[in-house]
Amino acid sequence: MVIREATPHDWPRMWAFMEGIVRAGETFSWDRDTPEDLARVFWFPAPPGRTFVAVDERGTVLGTANCVRNHMGGAAHIASASFMVDPRHSGQGVGRALGEHVLERAREDGFRAMQFNAVVETNTRAVALWESLGLKVMTTLPEGYLHPVHGYVGLHIMYRQL
Repeated sequence: MVIREATPHDWPRMWAFMEGIVRAGETFSWDRDTPEDLARVFWFPAPPGRTFVAVDERGTVLGTANCVRNHMGGAAHIASASFMVDPRHSGQGVGRALGEHVLERAREDGFRAMQFNAVVETNTRAVALWESLGLKVMTTLPEGYLHPVHGYVGLHIMYRQL
C-alpha cells in the first residue's frame, strides 16, 4: 500500500465507495443526500488542507483521508481530519495507515494537535483505532448523532497533541 496526495483524477474511484458510506449515514456526519459535486468540494480542502489516498500496487483506491485546519486565528494550530475506507478493504490496515500518515503530515505541517470533531460512538472500530493512535475521547455529546439504525447516539470529540 502506498499513501500519496490525491489528485482530481482519483475522485471517481474515491466517490465510488465514499457515496455508499455517505448514503448509509452510520459513520459520517454529512447529509445522506450530499450531491457528488458538493462532496468533492468538501473532500478537497483549500491549502493548508490536504487530501490523501491509499492505493494498492494496481492503483486501486483502498481509502482516503483529508486533513484541514480545524480552527482559525489563535486556534489555527489545531488540525482535524476525516477518513473513509472502501468497505471491500476494511480490516486490512488501511485506516491505520491513513491515520498514521495524516498524524505525521499534520505534525510536519506545523500543527500542534489533532482534534476529531465527530466520531460516532457506535463506530467502535474507528474509536478503538483512534485510541490506539493516541487520541482520547475528550467529551461525548449525548444524542449528538442521529444514527439510521440505533437512533440518537453519542458523538465523540477526540484529541491528541502532535
